[in-house]
Amino acid sequence: MATAPNPTRDDFAAMLNESLGEGDGFEGRVVKGTVTAIENDMAVIDVGLKSEGRVALREFAAPGQKADLKVGDEVEVYVDRVENVHGEAMLSRDRARREAAWDKLEAEFGQSTRVEGVIFGRVKGGFTVDLSGAVAFLPGSQVDIRPVRDVTPLMDIPQPFQILKMDRRRGNIVVSRRAVLEETRAEQRTGLIQSLAEGQVIEGVVKNITDYGAFVDLGGIDGLLHVTDLSYKRVGHPSEMINIGDVVKVQIIRINKDTQRISLGMKQLESDPWEGASAKYPIEGKFTGRVTNITEYGAFVELEPGIEGLVHVSEMSWTKKNVHPGKIVSTSQEVDVVILEVDQDKRRISLGLKQAQNNPWDSFLEQHPVGSVVEGEVKNATEFGLFIGLDGDVDGMVHMSDIAWGVSGEEALALHHKGETVKAVVLDIDTDKERISLGMKQLERGGVSAGSSAPAGGGDAGPAIGGGSRLNKNAIVTVTVMNVGDGGLDVQQGDDGVTGFIRRGDLGRDRDEQRPERFQVGQKLDAMVIGFDRSKKPNFSIKAMQMAEEKQAVAQYGSSDSGASLGDILGAALKARRDDN
Repeated sequence: MATAPNPTRDDFAAMLNESLGEGDGFEGRVVKGTVTAIENDMAVIDVGLKSEGRVALREFAAPGQKADLKVGDEVEVYVDRVENVHGEAMLSRDRARREAAWDKLEAEFGQSTRVEGVIFGRVKGGFTVDLSGAVAFLPGSQVDIRPVRDVTPLMDIPQPFQILKMDRRRGNIVVSRRAVLEETRAEQRTGLIQSLAEGQVIEGVVKNITDYGAFVDLGGIDGLLHVTDLSYKRVGHPSEMINIGDVVKVQIIRINKDTQRISLGMKQLESDPWEGASAKYPIEGKFTGRVTNITEYGAFVELEPGIEGLVHVSEMSWTKKNVHPGKIVSTSQEVDVVILEVDQDKRRISLGLKQAQNNPWDSFLEQHPVGSVVEGEVKNATEFGLFIGLDGDVDGMVHMSDIAWGVSGEEALALHHKGETVKAVVLDIDTDKERISLGMKQLERGGVSAGSSAPAGGGDAGPAIGGGSRLNKNAIVTVTVMNVGDGGLDVQQGDDGVTGFIRRGDLGRDRDEQRPERFQVGQKLDAMVIGFDRSKKPNFSIKAMQMAEEKQAVAQYGSSDSGASLGDILGAALKARRDDN
């Protein structure tokens, strides 16, 4: 070898290596060697260098096993250095296996094929896996399809893994056992689904229970048993019928081979109670059932296991309107119902609760026909009338035009208040529309009380006053002075205590006659009914009576050309009145 005029230290080293002919290209490579001796858990290996190297026996053993090595065996080792301070070659079996394993793993990773490895240790967040010399990381979430509490049974056992990612420069490999299991399971599911058919009856084990159903293991594939397919009767929660671990017989309802989902049913193995439901439950038939569920729009009543009907809120009570069904019935209560409608195809039955009870409107009509007098409490006052509570928990309405005579509807409404007890006449009853029309003023209509007289031509009928005495407007009656006041007289008509009032201006035609003090308590006098106040008390007038008598007297006993004086005419009229009396 040619040398430089002034050789350096590196030149001398190269010349020395060349002269020895050893170590050229050995360092950093995997070479084959022969075991020449085994000393104190160390294997002495000759790789063709000037000196031999030593490798620990544990590097030749698989995880969890002992090394099976003897003198004369040929092995592959990695040459780290040709010679160390002790003059020996530095060899590594682990490094040789690792380098060979990386080459193989990179090829398998590129083809997405599975690799075989052994779980041999625990680290933070997962486990370590030996892949024929290369150490990989197995995250805890990738051990199994479901969380595994104890991994001990899986350790030190060769099993397949899937490489998720690898970085040779950094020496990082991440593997997954879960991916292999999912792929295997998918293959098994596909094969199992192909062997199943809709309508098939099969046994399975309940694996999990949810609010909406249960998952049943059919031998490698799960099927969903929905809560509505557990039984024909209402089931609140699947745990009411099955428990985890139960072996159940189910029928396959549907199979979706694309999504690999299977729907199961248990009630399909029972006889359908809806068959012949129309014959079993005829329209207007009366049956006893149990309330199973209450909603805002009604209540469900179970007629028999598997058959429920709905009582709509409008069919729950004759009298309670706009009331939540929970205030009329309670869950598990037994009730009598009437069949209103049956739709066997849609599995629906409409029931009536109130139809199984006496119609209070018919009962009221039997007890209180039109024209009868009823008494009740004012339940509500509206802008168009009064609602009166009657027998049988029904209400009747008095229109404002039927409250009182001689006043407007608004004024008549103001005469009464909620909670007041009143009497009324039944005017009309419509049982279909559940309406009762009442009248209050009709109780007040009638003739003039006994002992009273009316002018010719009569007058409008007025209210009935007191215990049967009736007054007509413009009727002339005899009254008794009960009290003398500055504004007029309080008077009483008849013996039944009906009181009225004569205003000061109605005490006479002339101003000097309009003095209340000229009358005495207990004095009797005649007066004319001129109207009624808001409280239905009559108003009397002596002045109106005098003017009416004068007009009548002129018409009967004199005229403008008779030549008779007004005194003569009135005298004749008074004489005729006395004679009549």
